[in-house]
Amino acid sequence: MELMELNETKLNELLGKVVTEMGAAANGSLVMLGDKLGLFKALANSEAMRSEELANATGTTERYVREWLGAQAGSGYIMYDAQSDSYSMTPEQAAVFGDETSPVFMTGAFYAISSVYQDEEKIEKAFKTGEGVSWGDHSSCLFCGTEKFFSPSYSHNLVQNWIPSLNGVEDKLLAGAKVADIGCGHGASTIVMAKAFPKSQFIGYDFHDKSVEHAQAEAEKCGLTNISFQLATAKDFPGEAYDFITFFDCLHDMGDPVGAMAHVKKSLKPDGTCMVVEPFANDTLEANINPVGRAFYAFSTTLCVPCSLNQEVGLALGAQAGEKKLKEVIELGGFSQVRKATETPFNLILEAKI
Repeated sequence: MELMELNETKLNELLGKVVTEMGAAANGSLVMLGDKLGLFKALANSEAMRSEELANATGTTERYVREWLGAQAGSGYIMYDAQSDSYSMTPEQAAVFGDETSPVFMTGAFYAISSVYQDEEKIEKAFKTGEGVSWGDHSSCLFCGTEKFFSPSYSHNLVQNWIPSLNGVEDKLLAGAKVADIGCGHGASTIVMAKAFPKSQFIGYDFHDKSVEHAQAEAEKCGLTNISFQLATAKDFPGEAYDFITFFDCLHDMGDPVGAMAHVKKSLKPDGTCMVVEPFANDTLEANINPVGRAFYAFSTTLCVPCSLNQEVGLALGAQAGEKKLKEVIELGGFSQVRKATETPFNLILEAKI
């Protein structure tokens, strides 16, 4: 195609978008460094700082910090005042980058993104062969990043909003219930529930041994006695007569989610409840062409679909399966009552009962 055939306005718009994306991609590792080195946190906890002040406060080198500050200001992640040659953060910027207790703290996503780049060669091979890539075969920064990204949402929504949206579950947990958290990963969701409902007993199951070890260590740090973690898959986890079984952002990763739900049905009490938390998605591709859908499709391509294809059946639902498809899977597993209990911009919360 010759250059004269191109619409110059549209071309410049696209090039501008690509340059913006290049800056975002290049700055991703700097967001991680800002989190690890405490640069964001120190800046968020001050009215304004010059580069040398931030370097002194964090035990880092001013020349590197000065360049880092330029990248963050250029990204719109911090504010720069040319008159005083100082930097600051708005309350909104601090909530996203400088406060790990904030419900919108986002730095964990960048740790997960870094693993995608590190594992690109494995995904290239998967594209060519059609084979999968096991969750445990990814870079270790994926596991800590996933925990870091999802934990704020669980901490601010799970006990406060999601469980109360289910019929009768909160009362059971307060009185003392038997709970299984399937695909628990590092145990963030399990620990949140165990802290909130001390009369209930929680068991977290995951097929990744390193995640189970990490989860158990975290529970011990918290001094929790009503929680344990075990190595098991969604189709063979032990126990029966559970009052409540949960899946947090993992059902779509499973090779045989229908088989997993069938096992859940057998493991629940007749009046028990299963809660399935999944990434938010509409039911069609065109409805998911938006910033949230874009991010989830990207993670789905490199993480979720390869994980499912590495397992038996390999249904490969993907992170943008949507409510309709998820309900079909749950119903095929034997559940007759499935409804959307609530949602957030990033989550669908489904309630399933026998």
